[in-house]
Amino acid sequence: MTIRPLFDRVVIKAVEAEEKTNSGFILTTAAQEKPQIAEVVAVGPGGLVDGKEVVMTVKAGDKVIVSKYSGTEVKCDGVEYTIVKQSDILAIVE
Repeated sequence: MTIRPLFDRVVIKAVEAEEKTNSGFILTTAAQEKPQIAEVVAVGPGGLVDGKEVVMTVKAGDKVIVSKYSGTEVKCDGVEYTIVKQSDILAIVE
């Protein structure tokens, strides 16, 4: 099964968070922050959204920084994804 986003939505997959602090402490899963860097898996077509033309500027494979608590988390074939609006993407990591 695949996820195909609509309009200005983007499907992202979180990049694994650091499990150690700078001082060497190992963090449990509960203590780790939600990762803000993610990889773009799929991009919607853009188009007319709320009366405004939206041009998609990200593409599949881009690494991006997203707002900390944005999006909707979904699970597909055992893999966790987040669906966000393009406006929730803060930057492309190069």
